[in-house]
Amino acid sequence: MALTREERETFLAEPHIAALAVDAGAGRAPLTVPIWYQYEPGGEVWIMTGLNSRKNELIGRAGRFSLMVDRLEPTIRYVSVEGPVVETAAATEEALREMSARYLPAEKVDGYVAFAWANHGEQVILRMRPERWVSTDLGSV
Repeated sequence: MALTREERETFLAEPHIAALAVDAGAGRAPLTVPIWYQYEPGGEVWIMTGLNSRKNELIGRAGRFSLMVDRLEPTIRYVSVEGPVVETAAATEEALREMSARYLPAEKVDGYVAFAWANHGEQVILRMRPERWVSTDLGSV
């Protein structure tokens, strides 16, 4: 059964690992890779990636991307969201800390942020406005 707007937004706001998909061009399947993301109900989804990454290049060319998040327990549930990029900005250490704190245990955040900021190269934040949603919970069927 499809999720309500509130259910899908609440589910997307949980710290799942997303599958990002973006058009990879003629003769290629979409690029699909795992990624951390941030979302608050009613807002924009944002991701962080390398300035010179293939993801950033393809998203820049396509102007949009989609994310799909799922879980298996206690029921099989997923949310897929797609929309246009509405902002691209240089990443900040504060944004990296926010994202890292969403996915890592508190005691690992400082070490990860220090390592990533020093070693991952220039990063960008891409903000996407959710435009199309697909969702379901197979446990409610």
